[in-house]
Amino acid sequence: MSSWTPTKYKTRNWADYNFSLKQRGSLSIWFDPQMVWEADASGRRGRQQTYSDAAIQACLTFKVLFGLPLRQTTGFVESLLKLVGLDWAVPDFSTLCRRQRTLTVALPYRGSAGPLHLLIDSTGIKAEGEGEWNARKHGGSKRRLWRKIHIGIDEKTLEIRAIEANSSSIGDAPVLPDLLNQIPPDEEIGSVTADGAYDTRKCHNAIAARNAHAVIPPRKNAKLWRPDTPGARARNEAVRSSKYLGRALWRQLSGYHRRSRVETKMHCVKLLGQRLSARDFDRQVAEIQIRAAILNGFTALGIPQTEAVG
Repeated sequence: MSSWTPTKYKTRNWADYNFSLKQRGSLSIWFDPQMVWEADASGRRGRQQTYSDAAIQACLTFKVLFGLPLRQTTGFVESLLKLVGLDWAVPDFSTLCRRQRTLTVALPYRGSAGPLHLLIDSTGIKAEGEGEWNARKHGGSKRRLWRKIHIGIDEKTLEIRAIEANSSSIGDAPVLPDLLNQIPPDEEIGSVTADGAYDTRKCHNAIAARNAHAVIPPRKNAKLWRPDTPGARARNEAVRSSKYLGRALWRQLSGYHRRSRVETKMHCVKLLGQRLSARDFDRQVAEIQIRAAILNGFTALGIPQTEAVG
C-alpha cells in the first residue's frame, strides 16, 4: 500500500512577491503627504479636535506594528515626520490614549471582480493575565482575560473585509450576522464558508438574506429543520448531501477546504502580538481593527500566486 505524499506547489510570481515582502519593511507605505492630518471643524460648540482620525490611526499603526508604548510612539512619529520634511504637529500620548477609545478605524481593501466569497473564522487572544509558561511555572494570577476575534476574508484577495471583537463568553454563531452587515448592501456575496459552530438557524437565515450560498458542514447526527425559510431549506440540502456522499466527499465537492486560508490569516493577526496592550474594551477593539488594517496594507503590496506541480 503506497503512502500519501503531500502536494508540492510552485510560486509563479516570485520576483514580484519578493519585492512586496521587502516593501513591507518600508515606512513610506504608512505615510502619505496628501493625508489630511488636521481635523476639520465639526460645526458644534466646544473645543474642536486638533487631529483627524487618519492622523490618530497612523500613529496607532506604528504603535501596534512595532509594539511601542504611547510615549515612545509619539517620539517615533516626531522623528519620522522630521526625516520626511513635514512640519506637522504630533499628538501627545494622552491624546492618542483618549482618541483610541472612540476611533473609527478605516479598513482599506481593493476588492475583487465578481461576487465576494467570504471565509469566516474566530480565535481568542489574551488581553490580561500572565503568559502560559509563567502561569504553569509560578501559578500566575487567577485573573486571566481573553478577547475573541471574528474575521471574514475575501477568498481571492485574502483581505480582511469584516472584523468583530467581543468577550470570550460570546459564541461564534451570534456574530456572523454582524460580520455580514459590514459588507456593503450593494455588494454581491457569492458564498459564506464557516465551520460547524455556525450551523444555526440565525446564521443560515442571515446568509440566505444576502442571497449567498452557505458552505457550513452540518453537525454530526444533524436533523432536518422545518423548511419554513430559505436558510432552513438550503441547510436541509446540505444535510442530505453530506449523508448521501459522506462528510469527507461533501467537504471536497463543496470547497470547504478553502476555509484554511482564513485560519492562516488569523495566524498572521497573532504574529503582530500574542496579547493586546490596551486595557479597556473599546481601546482593545480599536487595536484589533488596526491590526486588520495593517495586514490589508501588507496584502495590497502583493501575495504569492501558486500552482500545484505534483
